[in-house]
Amino acid sequence: MKVLHVTPHLGGGVGKAHAALSPVLPEVVEQTFVLLEPPRDRRYLEAIEAAGARIVVAGELAEVATLAGAADIVQFEFWNHPRLFECLARCKFPAMRSVFWSHISGLYRPLIQPGLMAEAARFVFTSEASLSIPWAAAPRGSIKPKLSVINSGFGFADAPQRKPEPRRVPSIAYLGTVDFVKMHPGFFDAIDQLVGADIRILVWGAADDAVVARAQAMRHRERVHFCGETADPAAALADADIFFYPLQPDHFGTAENALIEAMSLGLTPVVLDNLAERAIVRDSETGFVARNVAECASLLQMLLLSPEVRDRIARNAARHVAENLSPAQSALEFMILWLGLVAEPATRCDFCAVIGDSPADWFLATQRLPGAAWVPPGWQASEQRPAKGTLAHFENVFAGDESFARLRRPLTAGQRQPAPERERIRA
Repeated sequence: MKVLHVTPHLGGGVGKAHAALSPVLPEVVEQTFVLLEPPRDRRYLEAIEAAGARIVVAGELAEVATLAGAADIVQFEFWNHPRLFECLARCKFPAMRSVFWSHISGLYRPLIQPGLMAEAARFVFTSEASLSIPWAAAPRGSIKPKLSVINSGFGFADAPQRKPEPRRVPSIAYLGTVDFVKMHPGFFDAIDQLVGADIRILVWGAADDAVVARAQAMRHRERVHFCGETADPAAALADADIFFYPLQPDHFGTAENALIEAMSLGLTPVVLDNLAERAIVRDSETGFVARNVAECASLLQMLLLSPEVRDRIARNAARHVAENLSPAQSALEFMILWLGLVAEPATRCDFCAVIGDSPADWFLATQRLPGAAWVPPGWQASEQRPAKGTLAHFENVFAGDESFARLRRPLTAGQRQPAPERERIRA
């Protein structure tokens, strides 16, 4: 069975997921990964290649079409990357058996167009939380049979059992995106509310300036230690007891690798009541789900004082990840999906009809549903960093494209500057 994976790159969570999956797929699967831009981070790419997969960096979209024509399955590793949208809209794909594996939740912006679910032969989410999207929860017509969930976040295999040390002051860790785009700013409020001496919080990741400034403004800023990025999360978390992972309510994450890895190592997680985290953590069984920041502080205080609770929850968390969130399980689910799809005829897909034919259209396809109004971002957009999937990112990739002009119109006189959109997308 020949499976072609179409992906912008193999860095981050996508590369990490496939580096875990490729070695456990049966030999009958011949994987080819076609990259839509030159690789920057080769760590996962090399691991995938070592597992027997072929890696191709596409020179032009015609090469992607040729590779698709030779494959039994064409799987799009889907997120809001400009190059992927360009490929979907402009590549002259032959008839194919298409699968989308979505590495964004679609619960908030960036959203997932319902038309993409309709065009694809199969559409696979990486989190059960995504089944709460209105057009996925109650899809029309023939969409529902196409939808499924296959996990992309895995723990550390054969992680050593942690040995509780009751006499040591337990430490708290955070690992992941240290930016208020994803990290909840209430993180530092909760830490400030804790009572006790020698409380230590280890924050792993590249810290944004705003996060560092917020930490410096704490009453107990000595508690927080910024440790920088790490290539070895298991070692980074080895001395921690509690994993404090409060995220913004509208974050776009799905499988949350850092959370699952921490659980596999026997850390007790405390998260906020967001859909993606709630799909991973079972409250009071494999961790604690707090309704707000004040409740986070109360739970952390309880865990600092209760080694027996930490130990019980930690063992449950590690066991849950080992039994339910393994690469072998996801590989088996993909084999079932692919084998079922191979028995069906190849079909032609018109992705351009869904997402449009210009870079501006592609960006808008991540921001609004068909027929919804577009509110130009005004002066704020010119100051936006070219972070993943932002308008600035699209403009950076397609520099000088005239289609962006209609997204840059200044606000008319008397118009109010729109507030940041943090509401859940509704159909």
